[in-house]
Amino acid sequence: MVVDQQVAKGAKGEAWTGVRNFTARQNLVKMKKGDLAFFYHSNEGKEIVGIAEIIKEAYPDPTDKIGKFVCVDIKADKPLKTPVTMAAIKADKAPHRHGAGEIFAALVQLVTAEEWKMVCKMGGV
Repeated sequence: MVVDQQVAKGAKGEAWTGVRNFTARQNLVKMKKGDLAFFYHSNEGKEIVGIAEIIKEAYPDPTDKIGKFVCVDIKADKPLKTPVTMAAIKADKAPHRHGAGEIFAALVQLVTAEEWKMVCKMGGV
């Protein structure tokens, strides 16, 4: 599980590279040291499994051969007690700004404080 790999990396964390979406790039640039983010498994399970902390702000992504994209460094903060699936978010009746399907559409999507609280509550943290 990706969140377990991040926990094993400890305080040094690692670069979150490989994001190749222009909207996501804009959101990465907005992230500040100390901000929190959700770990979302986009390939396995399509669920939020933990919380990460931004430990280094946006800089050129070393894996980007064309030089248009950025990355941030992250470290694991804590796993969720219960993974939160997209289906569960869509089923939740709590009001929120985005349509539930849009919350993670870009993989790097800003969420409101209300959305953050909703997902944390659903995840047991």
